[in-house]
Amino acid sequence: MDFSLFNEIRNGLLLYIILVCSVCIHEWGHAFVADKLGDPLPRYQGRVTLNPLAHIDFLGTVIFPLLMIFMPIFMGGAPFALIGWGKPVMISLPNPKTRRRDDLLITAAGPVTNLLLCLICALAIPVVIKIAPDAIALLHLAIVLNAALFVFNLIPIPPLDGSHFLKHAMRMSDETYLNFSRWGFFILLILINIGPFRRALSIGIYKVVEVFMHLSALFV
Repeated sequence: MDFSLFNEIRNGLLLYIILVCSVCIHEWGHAFVADKLGDPLPRYQGRVTLNPLAHIDFLGTVIFPLLMIFMPIFMGGAPFALIGWGKPVMISLPNPKTRRRDDLLITAAGPVTNLLLCLICALAIPVVIKIAPDAIALLHLAIVLNAALFVFNLIPIPPLDGSHFLKHAMRMSDETYLNFSRWGFFILLILINIGPFRRALSIGIYKVVEVFMHLSALFV
């Protein structure tokens, strides 16, 4: 048996599991806060749950991530940048008086859950390092992955969460935002292929990871 291939497959599966869990908890965060703010739609659609099946998008949570993780393993070549997303949480914002506030809080809930996962992993490192030091690499990976999800989702381009903050900051009408959203995917494709943008994204992710690793080091 080729143990190097076995290790690569095992590491790929672990990466995929961490990604799915992180993406699903991100979507649950949106649904949970929307439910607490009185929006009935997420609960009606079965999204106020940590069950991954409620949040998995076949293309964004299954096909794309698995291809990006395992194609380089089995076909050779450099690893791809890992991209994944969950099924968007639909909201109705039924209260017109708090519509703007509710949208901002619901939007922020997703990225905040990724920061909370970073925090949990960082605080777990001092404990795990004593009882299962081999698992430290998984915690590091989870911190990096959730930091990446946090930073990437703050990009103010639809359908990412940051676009909602831009919408309210610029006082966009729903119609203007909808027209903007039609071009969002193409704008993102262009941006992620621009060197300076990728470097800025990497720096942002590194800075977030650095904060949590410093926090963890305080307790080691």
